[in-house]
Amino acid sequence: MPRPIRAVFFDIDDTLYSTSAFAARARRNSIEAMIRLGLAVSPEAAYAELLEVISEFSSNDEHHYERLLSRLPEPARRACDANLLTAAAVVAYHETKARELKPFPEVHEVMEALRADGRRIGIVTAGLTVKQSEKLVRLGLPAYLPPGSITISDEVGISKPNPKLFLRACERMGVVPGGAAYVGDHPQSDIDPANRAGLLTFLVRRTAPEGVQRPEGRTAPSHVLADLRPIPDLLRRHEATG
Repeated sequence: MPRPIRAVFFDIDDTLYSTSAFAARARRNSIEAMIRLGLAVSPEAAYAELLEVISEFSSNDEHHYERLLSRLPEPARRACDANLLTAAAVVAYHETKARELKPFPEVHEVMEALRADGRRIGIVTAGLTVKQSEKLVRLGLPAYLPPGSITISDEVGISKPNPKLFLRACERMGVVPGGAAYVGDHPQSDIDPANRAGLLTFLVRRTAPEGVQRPEGRTAPSHVLADLRPIPDLLRRHEATG
């Protein structure tokens, strides 16, 4: 008989909500806010430069807009105070976040089904502790996540794709890896290390944005899904048949 799956861990970004689509909208809205305040540059040119900043300094850098302004020609930013331009961008980003950071439609339904089956729910995510925790609050998920169920790379000092991050999550939840499942969207950062740690794995392959190439992993997931809905039933079948 297969080992019962006691805990199901989820990635956050592009697994529980559309991080890529949200980030693009929020960044474009930030650029538009700066232009309305007097930044003399085309939206596309500013957006392309901002993406370069993010690529070079990471999405967790706290000074994207200051760096963007410093890279633009001085005449383009002459009409308005640089601090006000930065503040306008930050306000626009956070207003977009408040309006549009929403879970995928099936997320709460799946969480309820897993909880009804007696499974514990956890999070394994790479990022800054406060930022990732804020996402969980905005997604309306704290009720599913008791103390010890959230493992964030910044907090524990281990990041993806190190399998130790997944082992630490299992340890904190009091489950063995063979009695846990992991749900993520990235073959290399999510599925490969979770497989190496010994978890059952679900790769979520939602429709990719046009022009985006999906990476390939070194190992195969246990299941490939278009969304989260099949997970509760697949876990029941796994326990019944192996």
